[in-house]
Amino acid sequence: MPSRLPLELGGKTVAPGERMTIDIPVSVMSDHTPVALSVHALHGKQPGPTLFVSAAVHGDEIIGVEIVRRLLRAPQLSRLRGTLLAIPIVNTFGFLLHSRYLPDRRDLNRCFPGSARGSLAARLAQKFLTEVVSRSDFGIDLHSAAIHRENLPQVRISPGRPRLPAFAKAFGAPVVLTSPLRDGSLRGAAAEIGVDMLLYEAGEGLRFDEAAVRAGVSGILRVMRELEMIPAKGVSKPRVAPVMCSGSSWTRAPVGGLFRAFRSTGETVVAGDVMGVVSDPFGDIDTEVRAASSGVVVGRATFPVVNEGDALFHVAAIPSADAADAAVDGLARQLTEDPMFDEDEII
Repeated sequence: MPSRLPLELGGKTVAPGERMTIDIPVSVMSDHTPVALSVHALHGKQPGPTLFVSAAVHGDEIIGVEIVRRLLRAPQLSRLRGTLLAIPIVNTFGFLLHSRYLPDRRDLNRCFPGSARGSLAARLAQKFLTEVVSRSDFGIDLHSAAIHRENLPQVRISPGRPRLPAFAKAFGAPVVLTSPLRDGSLRGAAAEIGVDMLLYEAGEGLRFDEAAVRAGVSGILRVMRELEMIPAKGVSKPRVAPVMCSGSSWTRAPVGGLFRAFRSTGETVVAGDVMGVVSDPFGDIDTEVRAASSGVVVGRATFPVVNEGDALFHVAAIPSADAADAAVDGLARQLTEDPMFDEDEII
């Protein structure tokens, strides 16, 4: 059998069985500081798929950065088949500024496929798509809610991609949500070039959430096992099957004021349930916030000052409240019972 070819990326060569961090030039900042897209490439000795795992497409979504850091320390990677391309920080500009956006105020996840002659965001999008995504067979993009919001660990998949539900179930988050593609999104651009990917959402912007981080690391390892990139030994199976959701909706603030939430992420609600109240600053009036639809709460606002119309609760439609409760409880039990509480240990 002929030996496996080395990986050529960003002008560097990674031999089979080696790993290397490769800096792909992107731009130069206004103070002449160079900015690069840093890709950690692990090129297995044995052939197999190429998987990219990316984080911080939005610069304030730092949970994904920690997930990638822990993933790269996983002992299972010593027996890697295929190639792993790990990008802990895609949007370096936003990460340094603790901002969701780039310096040109654009959302990178609305700028794909990008352009080599376009705006700063368009150039970064084009570089990432051509250098990383286009050479991959599968991808996992890691996100969190924006600041002042939190998300239940969940996987979002694109409609019309037949193999994605199986990989989403393998990931093991309690909720899988089929979410339409948006113009300019990484998922949309990847689909256009035939690359399937999962989007993992969990936690809050500019915050770490230990359960969300650990669920993300274990989910990626399960997908890698499903892709036959790593051995099954040492990778836990999901305790409970996730709930498959076909849609979701937001419950919004009926008035402005001070918001108090009565429901948390992971709880099930029925349309009309009281989920919280918005009070005026003088304490004269409490206005109830009632669920606009039935389902499981997959996201909610955490900032208590709200304006009329602000999105407060994100509710995903579910086939069964019992199944949703079991999935959320199953994830909690798994993360609690597995003896992996040190931040550097891997499920």
